[in-house]
Amino acid sequence: MNIGKLPDRTIVRIAAHLPDLIVYGDFTPERPSTEYFDGVLMFVDISGFTAMTEKFSTAMYMDRGAEQLVDILNRHISVIVEKVLIFGGDILKFAGDALLALWKVERKQLKNFITVVVKCSLEIHGLLENQESEEGLDIRVKIGLSAGHIKKLVFGDEKSYFLVMGQTVEDVRFAQNIAQMNDIILSPNCWQLCDRNLIEIERIPDQRAVKVNFLKLPPAYNFDEFFMKCMTYMDYYPSSDHKNILRLASTLESDPQLELSLQKYIMRSILKQIDDKQLRGYLSELRPVTIVFVNLQFKGKETADDISQVIQDSSVYIDSVLKNFKGQINKVFMFDKGCSFLCVFGFPGEKVPNEITHALESAVIIFDYCSQIFKIKIVSIGVASGIVFCGIVGHSVRHEYTVIGQKVNIAARMMMYYPGIVTCDSVTYNNSNLPSYFFKELPKQHMKGVAEPGTVYQCLGLNETVMFGMSSLSCSKCEDYPLLGRDKEIKLFLHNMKEFLLSKSSQVLMFEGLTGYGKSQLISELVYLAQAEEHRVIAIGLTKISIHQHFYTIQLLMASVLGLDTCRHYKERQHNLEEKVKNCLDKEFYCILNDIFHVQFPMTREACRMSGVNKQKEIEELFMNILRKINKVEKLIFIIDEAQYIDITSWEFLENLIKKLNVFLIMSLSPFVDTPCKSASAIMKNRNTTYVIIGEISPKDIRSKVCLDLNVASIPQELEMYLLEGSCGIPLYCDELLKNLEHHKVLIVHQYQPEEKSNVNWHALFSKSHTMTMSSHLAHFSSHQDRIEVCDIEPGVRLKDMSPPSTLKEISLVQLDSMSLSQQMLVRCAAIIGQTFSTTLLFEILPCWNMKMMVEALTTLVQSSIFYCFQSSKELRLATRRKGATFEVHHRSLVLKASSRTESIREISVSENEMTQCQILRFCKPIMQKIAYELWLKDQKIALHVKCARFLEESAHKCENCGSGDFIPFHHYVVDIRLNTLDLDAVKKMIHTHGIKSKTILFLSKTKMGTPEIDSRMGWGLFDVIWSDKGRSRIQNRFCYIMMLCNRQEILMLKTQGVILSCYHYLFFFTSPEQIGEKILYFFDVTLEKITAADEIHPPIESCQCQEVLESVLLPLAYHFTVLEELDKALYYYLEIVAGYINLNDNYLAYIHLCEGERLLKYLKHKKSWCHILESAIFFTLKGQVSFNVGQMTLAKKMMRKALKLLKRVFPYSCISVFLQTHVEKNKHDFHMSQMEQDLCPPGKKKLAQLYQQISCLSSLWQIYSLDYASHCKYFSHLAAMMQVNSALETQDTFQIIKAYLDYSLHSQLAGYHGLWFKYEVMAFENIFNKPLNKETIEIIAYVAEKLSYIKYIMGYLDLSIQLGFRAHGMWQFMKDPSRHYFVLQRLSVALFMKNRYQKMVEVMNWMWSFATIEEHAISQGLFYLICLDILLYGGFIYRPFEECLGFINDQEDNKILKFHSGLLLALYSDVAIWFARLEDWENFQVFFNRAKKLVQRRTPSSLYCSGFNRFVECQVLYLQKQIQDQMENVKDIGVKLLKTLEDLVAQSSMGPIFHPRIYHLLAYVCILMGHEDNCHIFLRTALKICEVQGNVLEKIWLNISKVNNGNWEREVGFVDSDLKGHFRCLLKIWTFQGVVITGFN
Repeated sequence: MNIGKLPDRTIVRIAAHLPDLIVYGDFTPERPSTEYFDGVLMFVDISGFTAMTEKFSTAMYMDRGAEQLVDILNRHISVIVEKVLIFGGDILKFAGDALLALWKVERKQLKNFITVVVKCSLEIHGLLENQESEEGLDIRVKIGLSAGHIKKLVFGDEKSYFLVMGQTVEDVRFAQNIAQMNDIILSPNCWQLCDRNLIEIERIPDQRAVKVNFLKLPPAYNFDEFFMKCMTYMDYYPSSDHKNILRLASTLESDPQLELSLQKYIMRSILKQIDDKQLRGYLSELRPVTIVFVNLQFKGKETADDISQVIQDSSVYIDSVLKNFKGQINKVFMFDKGCSFLCVFGFPGEKVPNEITHALESAVIIFDYCSQIFKIKIVSIGVASGIVFCGIVGHSVRHEYTVIGQKVNIAARMMMYYPGIVTCDSVTYNNSNLPSYFFKELPKQHMKGVAEPGTVYQCLGLNETVMFGMSSLSCSKCEDYPLLGRDKEIKLFLHNMKEFLLSKSSQVLMFEGLTGYGKSQLISELVYLAQAEEHRVIAIGLTKISIHQHFYTIQLLMASVLGLDTCRHYKERQHNLEEKVKNCLDKEFYCILNDIFHVQFPMTREACRMSGVNKQKEIEELFMNILRKINKVEKLIFIIDEAQYIDITSWEFLENLIKKLNVFLIMSLSPFVDTPCKSASAIMKNRNTTYVIIGEISPKDIRSKVCLDLNVASIPQELEMYLLEGSCGIPLYCDELLKNLEHHKVLIVHQYQPEEKSNVNWHALFSKSHTMTMSSHLAHFSSHQDRIEVCDIEPGVRLKDMSPPSTLKEISLVQLDSMSLSQQMLVRCAAIIGQTFSTTLLFEILPCWNMKMMVEALTTLVQSSIFYCFQSSKELRLATRRKGATFEVHHRSLVLKASSRTESIREISVSENEMTQCQILRFCKPIMQKIAYELWLKDQKIALHVKCARFLEESAHKCENCGSGDFIPFHHYVVDIRLNTLDLDAVKKMIHTHGIKSKTILFLSKTKMGTPEIDSRMGWGLFDVIWSDKGRSRIQNRFCYIMMLCNRQEILMLKTQGVILSCYHYLFFFTSPEQIGEKILYFFDVTLEKITAADEIHPPIESCQCQEVLESVLLPLAYHFTVLEELDKALYYYLEIVAGYINLNDNYLAYIHLCEGERLLKYLKHKKSWCHILESAIFFTLKGQVSFNVGQMTLAKKMMRKALKLLKRVFPYSCISVFLQTHVEKNKHDFHMSQMEQDLCPPGKKKLAQLYQQISCLSSLWQIYSLDYASHCKYFSHLAAMMQVNSALETQDTFQIIKAYLDYSLHSQLAGYHGLWFKYEVMAFENIFNKPLNKETIEIIAYVAEKLSYIKYIMGYLDLSIQLGFRAHGMWQFMKDPSRHYFVLQRLSVALFMKNRYQKMVEVMNWMWSFATIEEHAISQGLFYLICLDILLYGGFIYRPFEECLGFINDQEDNKILKFHSGLLLALYSDVAIWFARLEDWENFQVFFNRAKKLVQRRTPSSLYCSGFNRFVECQVLYLQKQIQDQMENVKDIGVKLLKTLEDLVAQSSMGPIFHPRIYHLLAYVCILMGHEDNCHIFLRTALKICEVQGNVLEKIWLNISKVNNGNWEREVGFVDSDLKGHFRCLLKIWTFQGVVITGFN
């Protein structure tokens, strides 16, 4: 039925929650009030919803929540409600998945209306018959009908409730109970009153009730006419004037008095939402709550008025108790001669900590009160906790807020099957945090409708007679499960214990920590560690109720001290107590101990005369004397867990105790909710008190903890990330997340397969790589190597999308419900954006907020530890690297405590002014973001995600410092991904309204190889300026570069080859090569001078912001589009992200997001468009680049070939194809070179995107082939390099052409093509001279300086490399590009070190350290410490101590970024291994040598890897010495193999000449070890000759030392076979001598 849009009036929204019986009823203030009438009742019970609720509540993923459930529920229930309303019924109540409807009529109309209701019931069955929901759950209904006299009871006080009572109500309940699925049952009275001629029934055996089959209407019977006639007797049935209205109450006009009256019937939480005009869907959620079902059974002889008064009194009391504990009455029922109250704790807006405890306490209080009411026979209460559906159920015009779920059923069944007591389920028992002696396990009973209720407990309340012995903490320890991550706390304990044992004063050690930080586990460990013969340990644990018990803590402590906690009976306890106190207390005062220790000493007159204060003083003095007496014999250690529950009197006693006696008091406590009492504060401020704030545990300890919990040796990286991010280092969070995964059977445990047996592939190297945590606590695995088990994740499981466990959800809901509605809205909006968000985007999506409102709300939320705030992304990154570690507070004042805590754990007090400066915010707990996100409806989520995406895509490009383009060149021209209509370039033009208007600095024109040409049209260019200073005429740039790089002999050779023509003669006779070189270097200097002086070229204000763009723009965009199921757009941004992280040298995050892209690509594999093909090619290119960067060359080659095939640039496989393709590429190259002077039309943007990807693939391919030892691979490498040049020429992009030329030059030099490399360096350099000096040109010049510096370093031209390196440093410093800058500094430092220019090297090292510390950049720090280790090993002096270097390596062991830089790690590990080898610490040597050995196979064509591999080989040489000393078998074979490795290194093309001297030096060492002295001389001479050419002073010094000691070696050679030990000793002396000599040089 089309009912149109309902009026948006508050009274209409309120009326929708109430039946017409109330809306149009009498609002007399009298309570209780009654009304009698006749009518027909319909009870509809819908099956299947409870099971459906349970299915959704235990769903694995977040996208399976309340919204789907409420859609299914209301799709079925609204049909029933609509049908009831059409037939004139009034929905009285929704009881979960059932409803009760009333047709209120005069008694004489009952006969006709029973027919109407039967017709309605049959149509309801017709609508739902054989209907199955999309979830596969069978939805069926059974209906009971009754008719007769009914009583309405209205009761309550501040809140009003109503009931319908009487035999008719009992009859309809009975009819529904005996009904089967799809049955309609008429109660006996209803059958008596109905028109039997119209209803066909079926008799039910042994019952007076009957089953309806159908209506047998006569052929001429007009039911519609009959129905309309009946409706005239209904007072509030919509008339013909409201034919589109289902319910007349939906047309109510505003009436303040009526509105106030109706509000009393609505729950508090619902009224808040109605006032806030929240949508009904927002009120529906799967929520952890605690259900308390209260049933009052009456004695049976009461009058109706008596029962009404009892219900009134009970409801008022129950309501008052619940109000104190944030509980609410949701429903009140009257069935089976009893009244039931459905009470709920944890409704939206009402969630508080300790909810279960409050529910149990309320249940006990209600039980005690109601049991005393005379008219009540039995009080039964069932308490159950868990996730249920809480939400609006029904139709838009008539609905109610109700709860549905298995936990509701369990609470109801426990109430029925365990009468007369308070019962609870096992979840409530386990999560109550109350001592076990509060409960009693009950025998199991079969309960209808509950398959597995679990263990049921009776809640006894506080039973003081059994509490002794229950509070003691265990002193045992599980050896297989050590305490992890609390080393600092244990050290503090041991230190304080030592101080206590040595001193005569008391010591206090207090550990404060939030819930879940592992305080109790720490205390248990300390109890175990404190055990010793010379002292006595008394350990107790307190509970929430302890604080309300007078002197309770001391009572427990003294019971343990006196040995009363082990007594089984009070008589035994009384006898032992008498023995202990007989010398300390007069006998007539024994009775004052009766209440303390629950004994029964006879009361005396003297004791009765004592006041309470005097009794307390006497008891305290007695206890002090007993403790003083014991303290003379043994030391006393008191350990108290949950010390925040110590009562005030006990605090006062403890304060006096530590003043008067020498005791050690250890406590763990949560932060005080209120200001601690005076005595507690005094203890905290005591000079002998050590107050410790417990922090989170480290990622390493989290990983070890999980391995122990799962009993495995390792866990996958994805699981580790999920647990680290979700737990935030909190042990409880980690435990709950792990339990949730085990519950959903996500984890697989299987036997470990060693690496050498497993296939190495993309996933095996990264996501499936198991980090074996074979530390001391896992040592038992090593003894059963063949049985080691590891953990993996079920295929297809998305951990990050999993719904959080209910326990953690409850913690977050408590925080959410404590907020105002506006703050909740802000948190929910922030959750849409993600874990981290910007204030600008948040403001964009907040509905109708102004900036002041947002700042005020954010300030409050930051102070409440919901958000962290940061002024920049850099500050955020630095903060996320620092965990909240344990720290000590010296409590001389609470102000100092607050100050210390503020600095350490970010519980900061932020002013609104400070908040306005914060740009970035982050959820303190990821769980909060997930929970807040789940509260949104699907349509609302989509709208907000679209809004976020529209806002972010305007900034979806590189930072302005990097040119504001795509991370993948011309990417957005290929794929149409934008939501907004403006093109990206147009948007950028609008955003960046100011461009760089450079003054054009003209350079000499390009010319072909041949006679120089001077362009008379050009003015004084940069070279004109250079040469005019010396009075020289202008000259072509190419020859300047020739003279710079070549000596005279090389120039003569080039001249004969036709490379240099007539212009050369001019340069040769009038200028020396050194002068020309200086002038070329001067070119870079002048460029630097000009860019720093030019007004038009402004240096960047801050360094590259691309990482911020990736984190705050592109990652959120990819996330938003994934949620919106715009997979092509999401794939686009993930590829951009991967490219961005590759540019930033973060291969780990590139890999992580590449996996996301791979998943999306599989979903889009059916698309065959060119755009999708190019996206696939880009994906393979990026995957190849990541594989290339981490040394997985086989996979990299495969990916590059795949990409080239898709890019229509197929790379050949066979040698014949290579030769043919090389010929084709040469011709193509000649063609491109001939076209360079012509003004050709540049390629289109899509073509450029294709060409750029080809260049990227080919650049990697030639380097991959250069690593291969096979001779034919150099042809493949040469072809790839040539193809790269041709693709670059085709782009007509100067930067790409220069890059390709320099790459080709490097390839030619490494491959030995002496004529080619020079030509292409010249061509690369001449391209610079023709560019106007703007920002792009500066970047090109900086790149050229850096690349040339690298090439000259690799090729051994150290002086030139250093000179170029300083120029590159100056330019990148100006450009503020850290991703390139720190590599320049590293190579510069190494080159200076080789030249023994230590003063300049130290200056550069200082620059590196400053850069590394400011940015806290792991790679730059690693490079810095690598050079420090090299200085220690080969320089003979200390720039940073070895301990600091080793500390960095150990601290960064889990750093994912460093793990993906195999060359850097290989060098670091090898250096450390060399250090330990020189110290003959072979055990530590082996540790780092093995680490390095695992990285050797991950070869990369980088100088870092080459350097690291050289160091690794040096480790092998040192270890060979050790093997010779130990006279190992096959030592000669090992030596021969090592010689072969070193010879291969020299032959390998990727190993630049700069490394050759060290390799030849190592060859000489191995030769002398093997007895080949002739070869040793040859290698030494070769190395010295190369050092002379390169200017490698450092290695030359080492070689000269070796040459000096060569005589010693020769004398020892004869003993290689006979006296290996003597030979080894000689070698060690040489090594030591070398180190001493180098120290002397410095």
